[in-house]
Amino acid sequence: MWIAPRTAAVAGAVVALATLATGCSGKSSSPTHASGSSSSAASSAAAPASGQPADYTKLLIKATDIEAPMTFTAAPPVSNPDGRPGAAITFSGPENSRVITDTVLVFADPAAATDALNSAKNALGGSVNGTPKPVDVGTGGTKVEGNTPDKSRGKTVLLFTEGRAFVTIDFDAPAELFPPPEFVTQLGQKQDAAIKNGL
Repeated sequence: MWIAPRTAAVAGAVVALATLATGCSGKSSSPTHASGSSSSAASSAAAPASGQPADYTKLLIKATDIEAPMTFTAAPPVSNPDGRPGAAITFSGPENSRVITDTVLVFADPAAATDALNSAKNALGGSVNGTPKPVDVGTGGTKVEGNTPDKSRGKTVLLFTEGRAFVTIDFDAPAELFPPPEFVTQLGQKQDAAIKNGL
């Protein structure tokens, strides 16, 4: 994936940025969150009924789910990123030139997850220059691709909800390099299925 400039090999570009606040380097070692949902939506995040912290890392995709010509290595998953119920994981390609960050936040109900999705969509312009488009993943699936505002990196972001979960998948690469649309959609659908099976 991401092997040629957008104008050459990736004519139909892609989706997905799971982490709006990951930054432009794509080399951060720990996942962060979708910045647009950090305040109001975070306040309605779900707490486990038992009062014990839930392990949402089981909801995350695995490195083996990434079907690409290059090998992606998973960092250890992070539980409750930024103190919010959910989990996040970062997958890095060779020399960290390609990075995929997957963040699943779990809220009290589907309406709160939708609020988080809408907040994140409104904040996309701060991380990537591109036009959001619908994509067939989960509920409210939205993707945007383009360079970062400083034009130093190529970024594709996929946002969607599944029940009370809100997902951001961020694809980070050198400028003008974007993963194929079918790759982004397929990975998003795998994450959607993992949430359906595990939540």
